Amino acid sequence: MHIVTLQDPSSELEAQFVPDAGMIGISLTDAGVELLGQRRGLDAYVTAGKTMGIPILYPWANRLGANTYTAEDTTVTLTAGEHGVRTDPNGLPIHGVLAAYPHWRVTHESANELSAEVDFSDQDLLASFPFPHRLALTVTLFERILRLRTSVTPSGDTAVPLCFGFHPYLRLPDVPRDQWIIETPPLRHLKLDGQGLPSGETTHQNASTEPLGDRVFDDGYDEVAEGTVFAVSGGGRRIEVHFEEGYPAAQIFAPTGEDVVCFEPMAAPTDALRRGGYRSAQPGDWGVAVFSIRV
Repeated sequence: MHIVTLQDPSSELEAQFVPDAGMIGISLTDAGVELLGQRRGLDAYVTAGKTMGIPILYPWANRLGANTYTAEDTTVTLTAGEHGVRTDPNGLPIHGVLAAYPHWRVTHESANELSAEVDFSDQDLLASFPFPHRLALTVTLFERILRLRTSVTPSGDTAVPLCFGFHPYLRLPDVPRDQWIIETPPLRHLKLDGQGLPSGETTHQNASTEPLGDRVFDDGYDEVAEGTVFAVSGGGRRIEVHFEEGYPAAQIFAPTGEDVVCFEPMAAPTDALRRGGYRSAQPGDWGVAVFSIRV
């Protein structure tokens, strides 16, 4: 596979992305120090969809509440193991259909910028998400900022639901997990049920700065304002995730037994493709979402 290495011209920050494996970000290093969780590695992502690094979750982030959904007056039935559909331990479709998708086409590559796109008109893709469009992702690395800009442009006369997201696994090397400090903004917390789906109950959560300690997170949020910043810091290093545009929802994920924390930008809350409450890219227009990781 062709691994693209981006170099920040103003610092020792480097990033690596693999267009041939779903445009996944597999590395972000500062003077050679890895800041992304490698987990089971790229091979497990390609063969089994086991996430690591910075994967795109498309066209839905996290899980759906059933194997059917109705969007834009179209009802779709998903089948596990077919047309890119993967399921969680409860059998629910999870993380969309582009995990390790090999047909991204690179449209631009330079020392610190990479752009690639997917023509979402292939019948295999449309079987799971029947809304023809062009999906484009541009990654830039400049002034210690890794920025990911995603655009969705309908190619037919049907609007395209925007329910995707990203899953950046962040780590602070050489700092014990219980000493990591996480910072979160004011948010509306979505209580989840036993299957990881919003139960309908919500609570407002104030901004906080606290040690991660031994806490375990798999929590959903909405009403995320543009410009919102999440952060993890420790050992003289601080990593921020900026929700710049088009990400009104988030998931915080910090599993037990792993030295990673994820602040996941989401274009809509979990299961919005079934429940509604998402934006759509309209024919003749496009939908854009931007987030950045600042070291």
